Amino acid sequence: MTAATSARSITWARRRATAARFWHDFRSHNSALAGLAILVVFALVAIFAPLLADPEGLNVARATARSHQPPSAEYWLGTDQNGVSILTLLIHGTRVSLIVGLSATAIAIVIGTLVGIMAGFYGGWARSLLMGFTDWFLVIPFLPLAIVLATVLGASLVNIIIVIGVTSWPGTARLVCAQTLSVRSRPYMERAKALGAGDWHQMTRHVLPNVMPVVLAHVVLTVSIAILSETTLSFLGLGDPTEQSWGNILDSAFGTGAMSNGEWWFVLPPGICVVLVVLAFTLVGRAMEVVLNPRLKEGH
Repeated sequence: MTAATSARSITWARRRATAARFWHDFRSHNSALAGLAILVVFALVAIFAPLLADPEGLNVARATARSHQPPSAEYWLGTDQNGVSILTLLIHGTRVSLIVGLSATAIAIVIGTLVGIMAGFYGGWARSLLMGFTDWFLVIPFLPLAIVLATVLGASLVNIIIVIGVTSWPGTARLVCAQTLSVRSRPYMERAKALGAGDWHQMTRHVLPNVMPVVLAHVVLTVSIAILSETTLSFLGLGDPTEQSWGNILDSAFGTGAMSNGEWWFVLPPGICVVLVVLAFTLVGRAMEVVLNPRLKEGH
């Protein structure tokens, strides 16, 4: 066995041990396990949506049921204004809502992590400039900014993802910057610099791995915010009209007077789905924060 192979084996052994410790601490939080179970159910629904509900059921031209039909043996959650099954809309809307939430979160995390690491690592005028830009984004109310951007870019799924992503990164940047300042003052950073390590090497090999636990915990919380933002924008009529999401279902319900007509089957199911997914991501995210942050772990 070569030295390189031995080093890789030790590294993987440490990673497995770390993962085992993480899972042991994570599963001690019953609320997090409940949230994880809910997320697994919704993830499976999103993955197997075409098998659970025929996509042709979304075709308004082929709808044969009465519009605004209450729940029945044939249509478990009733129908919408076009005679399309609400259950079919919910199942396929799960996929769209989760895709938007995860994609927008990826954009926000990449931007926030990049800005936060650069601000914390370089400090001085770079930190003042980057954090000033971050604070400018934090001061502007999210909803008006998102509405303006969505209106300018147009109603499409990609544009909604971009809008939510570019308006959700400041919190991550602030968190990563604070963590980077803590990592930068540690002795091994001084040793790496003395051995000739460049800025890029220090940021990618020493800073990034140490801020990733905090970033991962923040990712889960950001997904819930992104899904809620997509629902809000779609409810306001700024979503993609060609794609079904929970927000679009609520927008259709509001536009056809379902709320005032007592058509609860048109309003409650998508609303409950949004609440459950946001709650599940929040429960998992809070537990991950406690597990990955030693200070919070000591408090518990």
